[in-house]
Amino acid sequence: MELNELKNKKILILGFGKEGKDTFKFLRENFPKKTIAIADRDEKVKLKIKRVKWHLGKDYLKAIKNYDIIIKSPGIPLKLIEPYLKKGKILTSQTEIFFQNFPGKIIGVTGTKGKSTTSLLIYKILKTCPKLKRRVRLAGNIGKPVLSYLKKAKEKDIFVYELSSHQLQLLKKSPKIAVFLNIYPEHLDYYRSFEDYVKAKANILKYQTERDFLVFNKEDKIVKKLAEKSRARKIPFSGKYFEQDINAAKAVGKIFKIPKENIEKVIKSFKRLPHRLEYVGKFKGIEFYNDSLSTVPQATIEALNFLGNKVETLILGGFDRGVDFKNLAKRILKSKVKNIILFPESGKRIFEELKKIKAKANYFFTDKMKEAVKIAYSKTKKGKICLLSPASPSFGIFKNYKERGNLFKKYVKYYAKAF
Repeated sequence: MELNELKNKKILILGFGKEGKDTFKFLRENFPKKTIAIADRDEKVKLKIKRVKWHLGKDYLKAIKNYDIIIKSPGIPLKLIEPYLKKGKILTSQTEIFFQNFPGKIIGVTGTKGKSTTSLLIYKILKTCPKLKRRVRLAGNIGKPVLSYLKKAKEKDIFVYELSSHQLQLLKKSPKIAVFLNIYPEHLDYYRSFEDYVKAKANILKYQTERDFLVFNKEDKIVKKLAEKSRARKIPFSGKYFEQDINAAKAVGKIFKIPKENIEKVIKSFKRLPHRLEYVGKFKGIEFYNDSLSTVPQATIEALNFLGNKVETLILGGFDRGVDFKNLAKRILKSKVKNIILFPESGKRIFEELKKIKAKANYFFTDKMKEAVKIAYSKTKKGKICLLSPASPSFGIFKNYKERGNLFKKYVKYYAKAF
């Protein structure tokens, strides 16, 4: 969607969170006299702003029928909007507007897991090159919303853009360089099916041409199959779960001809983002790891593979999206895990899978992180590991994965002094 297409149209911003506010700011700067409509379920988002028409509350989606262009925020599922979309309505997103109007190069990074770390690594590697340093920006989930950059954007600018499936869903243009890490069943409450989730992710490469690059994980069967259909110049990489980000970032560095010593220097000094197999510390002889961003079973499996048989206590469970826990149960059966602490609601199903295969362990059920950590201290031997790797989203008990991980770290340090 190009800017001139917005000029004489009735526009509705659907969702007024961080991205929605950035979209409003962008539209106000470009069309100062235009009345813009905002729709959101939350009535508290209303602000005293001139030339705004508000549609708030539980029936906010009904406003769609009154507007020509609907700019959707990532958090609102497409399946909820579709019943209100009549013929002639144009549904778009902040990401699509940016892709259509940005004159420079976009390095798009996606994957069920690892995209934030990979995006940050690529950004840091490119910043080591004096010719690129001032031109490189970090955007998407890990960076700032992007539309604010469009006004001053130039052809030589480079954006490293972390892209979720929600941001990719409405795209009709792919990035110049696409980085595809992995794909596992996720967000099954948001999409109608896993196939729809895969279809959304595939937009990162769908519209690439022979002049573009696709950096992809050849170890992931689904990613590899999607890559086979791409017309872009293909750069495959491999490696274990916690090496994917490094290998992908190296590949992008080579495309831009970044010296090998620069790349290695960044990797050596790089500190992983919080909540991604984060080492909390050693307390009372026990090592604690915070892997709160593990929201799918495969991530927990990889965490167990990485840490090995020292993991004696494992904290699992959270919001139940209906994913299959059979492979996770089989991996736990092969491990040396002796204590399993389970949060609702998915904790019940994980427990059922473990009992089916007669996995012997001490099982504990709780809905409080403080109690979970207390149990971990009392049951984990010195020299062993306690791992928080829930294999499930955080919603329900916790606000988000950050709160879950921060509470884990808080009580690990609290009980280190209390015992």
